[in-house]
Amino acid sequence: MLRRTTDYVRAVDNISLTMTQGENLSLVGESGCGKTTLGRMILKLIPSDAGQILFDGQDITRLSPRAIRPMRKNMQMVFQDPFSSLDPRFTIQNILAEAMIFDRKRRAREKKERMIELLKAVNLPGDIRMRYPHEFSGGERQRIAIARALAVNPKLLILDEAISSLDVLVQEQIIQLLLDLQKKFQMTYLFISHNMRVVKRISSRVAIMYQGKIVEAAPTPEIFQNPQHVYTMELLSAALEYKAVARTSPIILRKNAQLNDKGNGHWVLD
Repeated sequence: MLRRTTDYVRAVDNISLTMTQGENLSLVGESGCGKTTLGRMILKLIPSDAGQILFDGQDITRLSPRAIRPMRKNMQMVFQDPFSSLDPRFTIQNILAEAMIFDRKRRAREKKERMIELLKAVNLPGDIRMRYPHEFSGGERQRIAIARALAVNPKLLILDEAISSLDVLVQEQIIQLLLDLQKKFQMTYLFISHNMRVVKRISSRVAIMYQGKIVEAAPTPEIFQNPQHVYTMELLSAALEYKAVARTSPIILRKNAQLNDKGNGHWVLD
């Protein structure tokens, strides 16, 4: 009797979501509500039971793997776990080269230059190309995954908790990189995250997902200032408040700068 099923939660149930070119939409919700499932379903990595998925006005819902292959370069995804999304048998050069396999316009030398450019863009040296994923930290592996996704200049980039494993300074670098690329190439981002600070920083619109459904969607300022759904209110109330006052000028560490102990628990930067 106690093990009897009383109800079901259907993931990605009756969802209607529209994204315009150049928009940055953040998808926020509790663990297990279907955020990652929705992201993978948009790319047809998971089949949908019903409905339509329109990309550039074309219905890709029922396209065969062969028919959708030419469109793959326009839709890329950065997965949450870089250790499982990068092939451990491949060098970084092979990983990036595989992403550009259908870019037949570039010659081998141009692809090599493109690899170095991508690695530098995510703050990694270009000479790491012959190393393997296990030789890097989790944050470095995620930056490699982001570089791989950007290799073909996609129109739509889905980032599934893509910067959650990075430290705050690298997070800011990647966020700024994504914003710069968006302005340059008019890329569209679906940003899946739990970090409300990052969501507020990067997104133009926010969709709140709860128990497999989108319960609220609005421009970012409206979500943070005037939430309508009770789950959105609880989510914002649970988010950490950052008390630090924003500085008008950045703190820049000089080369070879050192912290010196002046006593009484005070440290100064010389």
